[in-house]
Amino acid sequence: MRDLLDTKLARFEELERAMADPAVLADGQRLSAAAREHGSLARLALKYRHFVALERQVADLEEMGRGDDHDLRALAGAELPELEARREAEWEELTDLCSDDGDADRTRCIVELRAGTGGDEAALFVRDLFEMYRRYGAEAGLDFEVLDASPTELGGFKEVVLGASGDGVYRRLRHESGGHRVQRVPDTETKGRIHTSAATVAVLPEPEDVEVSLSPEDYRKDLFCASGPGGQHVNKTASAVRLTHLATGIVVQCQDEKSQHKNLAKALRVLKTRLYEHERQIEHEKRSSERKGLVGSGDRSQRIRTYNFPQNRLTDHRINESFTLDQVMAGRLGLVIDAIERNAREARKQDMASAPRAAPMEPR
Repeated sequence: MRDLLDTKLARFEELERAMADPAVLADGQRLSAAAREHGSLARLALKYRHFVALERQVADLEEMGRGDDHDLRALAGAELPELEARREAEWEELTDLCSDDGDADRTRCIVELRAGTGGDEAALFVRDLFEMYRRYGAEAGLDFEVLDASPTELGGFKEVVLGASGDGVYRRLRHESGGHRVQRVPDTETKGRIHTSAATVAVLPEPEDVEVSLSPEDYRKDLFCASGPGGQHVNKTASAVRLTHLATGIVVQCQDEKSQHKNLAKALRVLKTRLYEHERQIEHEKRSSERKGLVGSGDRSQRIRTYNFPQNRLTDHRINESFTLDQVMAGRLGLVIDAIERNAREARKQDMASAPRAAPMEPR
């Protein structure tokens, strides 16, 4: 791990020098690429640089403690424990950063909610999940924007696509991907029987524009009238946009806005995110040692959580922990997210401890 950290710090400092080079400053494309890589390394490199400085201070105090001067030995003995504790805390943070998903610190992501088995009740459950995430966003300082929605007659949604933004938003929401199951008595149930329905959630890191190359020649654009539950909700003009990526066959559509241009902009955001996720999955499949462990593979069909309304209990099956359902639905989803992240962190550390030593990065 030290070899890896040394290599990343050296690369970070090399990029710092490159970004001050007049030749690079004059080349917008090279400068953009250097700035993007520099930014991706910044958190880890700066943390490691601080850790190295702490190590030097600890070494200096240890040497001072072995000297002949009684006052200096006493001073070193007084300061050393606190400095060693800070060094250990920094190392723990570095371990987390090294083992974490490279996209964890993304400040934008796409959240896709879709109704599964259960008909109208599944669609109503999607609406409840949507409201849960919006309330959590208000609690956590995250913003949610509707990119596309397919409402139903009863007020539910067959599908909702959200754009989420905020500090570390992908880190907080990434473990929401999977199958969500609800057990409750639907409003439409006349005999009081408990029904089981399901929805799926997919959380995808949203790339920067410079990370995904996409031109109008790469996709087909179709325009159509927005659909809805009827009446005033149906758009009479062809403002809805559907994009089909020709190479991969990925299809996205947006119809939430009345403006065709706004729908196109939102659809392009979603398409770029899906393409980025497509490439990520290809890379993941190449790694035979990909972590699956405690938090699962992130497969969207995996059942990760059950919302039991009669018992007011939410159970996350990946960590086998239960929470008070009405609190979570009211916006305190952070209780669940924090518990999952703690378990994920321990799993990553175990994986890192048992993994083969990483080869140093090749110089560029």
